[in-house]
Amino acid sequence: MAKKAELLEQAKKLKLEVTSQNTIAEIETAISSAKLTPEITKKIAKIIDKPVAGVELEIETEVKLAKAGKRSEKAIKETEEKIAKEERKEKGDTAPQSEKTSSNKESRSKKGPIPVIRPKIERRGKNYRKVSELVSKTTLYSLTDALDLAVKTNPSKFDASVEVHVRMGVDPRQADQNIRATVSLPNGTGKTVRVAVFAPEADHAAAKSAGADVVGDEDFLKQLEKEELNFDILVATPQYMPKLSKYARILGPRGLMPNPKSGSVATDVAKAVSEAKAGKVEYRVDKQSIVHLSIGKVSFGAKKLEENARIFFDSLKSQKPTSLKGIYIKTTSISTTQGPGIKVENVVN
Repeated sequence: MAKKAELLEQAKKLKLEVTSQNTIAEIETAISSAKLTPEITKKIAKIIDKPVAGVELEIETEVKLAKAGKRSEKAIKETEEKIAKEERKEKGDTAPQSEKTSSNKESRSKKGPIPVIRPKIERRGKNYRKVSELVSKTTLYSLTDALDLAVKTNPSKFDASVEVHVRMGVDPRQADQNIRATVSLPNGTGKTVRVAVFAPEADHAAAKSAGADVVGDEDFLKQLEKEELNFDILVATPQYMPKLSKYARILGPRGLMPNPKSGSVATDVAKAVSEAKAGKVEYRVDKQSIVHLSIGKVSFGAKKLEENARIFFDSLKSQKPTSLKGIYIKTTSISTTQGPGIKVENVVN
């Protein structure tokens, strides 16, 4: 009955000749034959659950929008834009819309001008820019000239280290091409090295006389448990290595785990300590196939630095893998801690 009452109300507004004696079907037919506005058409279609034709009548309708969901104002607007876009696509109209064009212009104006990026050399310090003028980027210097130039191009106020960087042609993922070795520099590295010894009590006296800074047995393990790592190199005897496996997670990431290849696992701990103190250093290729090594300080002078460099390159040459078919050393450069890079001609033939 409620549905019939609504239909009679609509028919009365449309001035249709129907009464309550007419059936619902008759009223629906009368309304369907009339011409309604789109708003009334939607309202009647909702009542009778059928699409009906509409006429132009000035009848006020209340449109209730939801706050969210498919009936919200935003959702209806997006649907209308989507339908309009499909219609333009069918007609082949690909011209940009005025609203979108204006919004794009507004977004570009908000971003501001494109920032000007200065060249890298201009972002360097004043001292660096000054000394970098002495280095030619296109010149391959001899080892003697490169080290002499490195001493002159130190922009730091402190006694900087002189570093050698060698790009290798090896594949570090291959076991036989993973370069790792030690070399004793005749003039040392210029750094104070703290050496710890983990060995039986019978070797403690010899280790201390050789210059070891920390010597211990069971008490040394207690220091490791507290993560007191007051040393730079750890020397251990082969029989004591199993005891250190528990602390591999502490020593390994810091590069302090003793290794036979680096000479830090030795039966003669006194000799190992003496070599470490005298300037025995370890070098290895990294994931980018580059070997980095500090060969001394600027205060050493070019002559002592060259002696250290020659010994290092001789050691590097002896580590060439037999399975390597390509170029062993691609490029070499020398620099101080904060100084410019100096390209060096191939020293290892």
